[in-house]
Amino acid sequence: LHVADTEDGICCLFCLSSPCHGGCAEVDSRTQAVAGERFLLGCISCKRREEVSARATVDWHFKPLGEEEFRHIFHYDHPIGDILHEDFSSRLEWHGTQSSDIQMGAIYIHNVTYNDTGTYRCTIHRTLFLSQYDEHVTVEKEVELSVVAVAKPELTAVISKIMMYVLIVVLQLWLIVILVLCYKKTSEEYDAREARKALKAQAGQVTQDSCDC
Repeated sequence: LHVADTEDGICCLFCLSSPCHGGCAEVDSRTQAVAGERFLLGCISCKRREEVSARATVDWHFKPLGEEEFRHIFHYDHPIGDILHEDFSSRLEWHGTQSSDIQMGAIYIHNVTYNDTGTYRCTIHRTLFLSQYDEHVTVEKEVELSVVAVAKPELTAVISKIMMYVLIVVLQLWLIVILVLCYKKTSEEYDAREARKALKAQAGQVTQDSCDC
């Protein structure tokens, strides 16, 4: 299993080796990149049945902001990845499944520029090798990417932090309540034990006084 770098856009468990026996969860790519830094374009397409072997290739297309046509910028057919457009020369790096049974087709964009703003389309062409026949499946996912000068916290990240702080406060309050209840119960048991001792001592004294008489 591999955990993707959360600061680059994906937080998920998935398998990067073959055969793949790990869990696969489809999550959306982040959509905000910072100029001058690198950015992970996420693209995950899980197989419905992990026990079925498969082979896949991945294509990435890019449509700049304000244009109508997509440009073919990257093709991956394990183990070779080809950059197909000069605007992305030496700037794209495969960061997906390191086998022919591809479930994650992510790529890094290095040295992001404002010209990278636009729509990215990931297309996974998968062939499932079934016992009776081969099934061909095509999956497309799109990412609307905006490039900014300074990273801004996304809504999901803000909500996650709020929920984390709320959970911490709730757990602390719950712990305080438990400690108070435990102290109260212990105190009551101690008082009851001391009361029994006092009664026993008093009964013993009465018996001794009776004997002296």
